[in-house]
Amino acid sequence: MNLFENVPTHLPSELIEVLAEGESVRIERIVSTGHSTDPGEWYDQEQNEWVVVLKGETRLRFSDDKVISMQPGDHLLIPAHQRHRVDWTTPKEPTIWLAIFFEKVSGTFLEE
Repeated sequence: MNLFENVPTHLPSELIEVLAEGESVRIERIVSTGHSTDPGEWYDQEQNEWVVVLKGETRLRFSDDKVISMQPGDHLLIPAHQRHRVDWTTPKEPTIWLAIFFEKVSGTFLEE
């Protein structure tokens, strides 16, 4: 499979495809076409999430009102239970994300 194949240009909601998963890891391809998280809704995940934007643009908002804009090649580690939401994805082209969800077993994150 190629991450850039079979990318729809119009979707009623984000397309989330699980590419691989194991006991404590899940890898997803996410396609957004102008989507955002519903007002008042927040992601509060059990696992850590490392996300990279492969194509398109997005803005993520965190519960402390920090906003991060992302373009192709930008990546971010979101620790478990850090509440966040997708504020915006570009409607000009599909935004393609790669998200890896995992549990911290040992060691530290790069940002620590």
